Amino acid sequence: MIITKKQVMLPKRKRTSHKGQNGNVLVIGGSYDFVGAVVLAGLAALRSGVDWVTIMCPEKVGWAIHCLTPNLVTRKVKTEFFSARHIPLALKEEQKYDVVLIGNGISLKSKAFCRGFLRRSLKPLVIDADAVKAVRIQDVDNAILTPHHKEFELLLKNSKLTERNFQKYLKYNIVIVKGAVDTIYTRGKIFKNKTGNPGMTKGGTGDVLAGLAVGFLAQSGDLLQSAINATFFNGLIGDILFKKHKGYSYLASDMVDEIKAMRSRNFSPR
Repeated sequence: MIITKKQVMLPKRKRTSHKGQNGNVLVIGGSYDFVGAVVLAGLAALRSGVDWVTIMCPEKVGWAIHCLTPNLVTRKVKTEFFSARHIPLALKEEQKYDVVLIGNGISLKSKAFCRGFLRRSLKPLVIDADAVKAVRIQDVDNAILTPHHKEFELLLKNSKLTERNFQKYLKYNIVIVKGAVDTIYTRGKIFKNKTGNPGMTKGGTGDVLAGLAVGFLAQSGDLLQSAINATFFNGLIGDILFKKHKGYSYLASDMVDEIKAMRSRNFSPR
């Protein structure tokens, strides 16, 4: 099934809502070399319409984030990268939030942390980047996983599954395989998203997608609808920026800035 604008249904905000009632997001990630990934993801989640985003990250990453934006709260952890000993801390922290995004810029050194946390987390999840490399499909049952093609191959290998049979094991999980055409898999259906262009091969565009997905999920609680919204939105933003810049010179940060204009377009409220 090809995703069209008619299938995009944005969460509707009540006029009487208060702070925190439109979604609280925890993003776990960041490392010494990858500060920007969590910033892009966090800002994309905020632009999607949520009220609050906290980045749980190594301490130095947290201070760097404060230099980049005043819009994100940080939960600084005194470490250079997450390890298994930080699992209890992360599980305690997640209790304050509606949903969790994990993996952006987190580093493969944190593989044991990601695996242990994901197996024990009780929250709806969006799993991206290096966290995808650390998990099996069977380890989670209420998640959106966002691998690119190479990460998808590794996910199947780690799960000891194949492209032919993996959908049977998805339970409630959704897998978005990013590419020239994004493919969304559920246990029984396949959706194709054809928005987007080759300019989106730049670093950071996947972080924006993950941020949109977790933001929509925090507001709606609907895994599939959030995946559809995020992929269509992300690609359409890329297409708009391609026209504005007359080519592929746009950046992932430009995509974050464009989200606010996209939100004002005529999409169906949920």
